[in-house]
Amino acid sequence: MSADVKTENQPYDEINVTPMLDLAYVLLVVFIILTTASVQGVKVNSPTTDAANNLARPQTRAITITADGAMYLDAYPVTIDQLRTTLGQYKAANPALPVVLKADSAAQYDKVMEVLEVAKRLDINEIGLVTKRQSQ
Repeated sequence: MSADVKTENQPYDEINVTPMLDLAYVLLVVFIILTTASVQGVKVNSPTTDAANNLARPQTRAITITADGAMYLDAYPVTIDQLRTTLGQYKAANPALPVVLKADSAAQYDKVMEVLEVAKRLDINEIGLVTKRQSQ
């Protein structure tokens, strides 16, 4: 017998991990895409109305008030002082700053009034109130 002939029952010396790495990278990419696509903001239960033309422009800043009174500016939690400071910076950069106020229908009225008072003091004139269309 010659030394060049290999037997079929000879064990492998190495394991090819390339297909396993390919699968891991694909799963990682899918996970990243799905998690970033699902983050859209804070969900609240908006009150209903017949007015349906509440379209926001791209530079619009969204202020959200949840049912428990928590405030968010563009999906980031803020206090009323942080809101005043940040909106002041945005207003300095864009004098015609449009703002959309999205409050839960169970939110305390004084929280909504605080936000509107901040907007008034900063001379923000374009304020939209987000509502849902009333089903008929």
